[in-house]
Amino acid sequence: MLIQELAEKIITEVRKLLDEDIIVVDTKGQIIASTDPLRVNTFHEGALISSQRKEKLIISEADQEILKGVKAGINLPIFFQRDVVGVIGITGNPEAVSPFGEIIRKMTELLISESYVTEQFDWQSRSMEAFLLDWIQLKEWNENFLERAKLLHIDLDVYRQVMIAEVAQESAILHRDLWLSILSWPERTDNDVISRWGNNRIIYLLNSDQNYHDKAKRFHQFLLDRLKMEVSMGVGLSVPSKDINQSFHQAERALHAKKTTRDLIFDEDLALEMILDDISQQTKDDFIKRTIAPLLEDEELIVTLKQLIENHFSLKRTSESLHVHINTLHYRLKKITEITHLNPRNIDDLFLLYLSLQFLDKHLKI
Repeated sequence: MLIQELAEKIITEVRKLLDEDIIVVDTKGQIIASTDPLRVNTFHEGALISSQRKEKLIISEADQEILKGVKAGINLPIFFQRDVVGVIGITGNPEAVSPFGEIIRKMTELLISESYVTEQFDWQSRSMEAFLLDWIQLKEWNENFLERAKLLHIDLDVYRQVMIAEVAQESAILHRDLWLSILSWPERTDNDVISRWGNNRIIYLLNSDQNYHDKAKRFHQFLLDRLKMEVSMGVGLSVPSKDINQSFHQAERALHAKKTTRDLIFDEDLALEMILDDISQQTKDDFIKRTIAPLLEDEELIVTLKQLIENHFSLKRTSESLHVHINTLHYRLKKITEITHLNPRNIDDLFLLYLSLQFLDKHLKI
């Protein structure tokens, strides 16, 4: 419970209140942290006595000659859940430092309690994420898996659908207080499961209901408000818990199909993306090589092609969005045709260029 890292944190925090030498000692009388580095890993008999008696021990100058490793001051047992977990010692005139003793002890016990809560929360979060990973990957549920589900209070008999939210900034959602606020979303039911998913994702296994569209929109807006940053989200279809991997795959596919970093996409709304998602990466790479690979050395032409598509092939709007003269745009489109042998003004060629750009975005991300 009272590890060296925590003991050193206690020393740092207490020192802000008291300009005296301080030690933190384990229940065996071993000093594990001190403002005086030379005292670390030495034996302190006074702290051992204080720990065994479970009461404050005042050490006088005379006691320095009798007890091993002590200095004048006070020793205070530290309690956690009614058990002594260590001792904090304050060096100095006992009469001068005693008034601070109870404050220091309470502060130390609060730090230990906070550390315990954080530890438990982190354990719960890691356990949940590991369980969800197995839930998605396991083809057959074994006894161990079912026991873990029971331990985590997860009902495997209900229909669920997966929602995956992705924040724009990695590691931005790891702060415990922020996570607690997300987990306490008012519309979350007992059967809903919310967990971290890597450094910048949140996975939500929603106990399916008829109003999931509206609920997904409200949860998305809730994340935008709480995280104060851009959040995109993909939503899969409702499936039996046994087939959760299908809904997970759909949610990921929807997430990949987003157009902006604030989109909420439902897999059921996808059309072309469903087909593109089933094409192997090798085929996509080969397609890029046969189409727009020669353009990769000229970023200006890639940007021009993207703007043309985003502006629905309107030359006027494209030239305006690129801030170039219409003649410059004509020149660039002619150059694209010369390099790729695909004409953006021909509908068949333009479709090939559009597909290659879709594959290129995924290719670059990989």
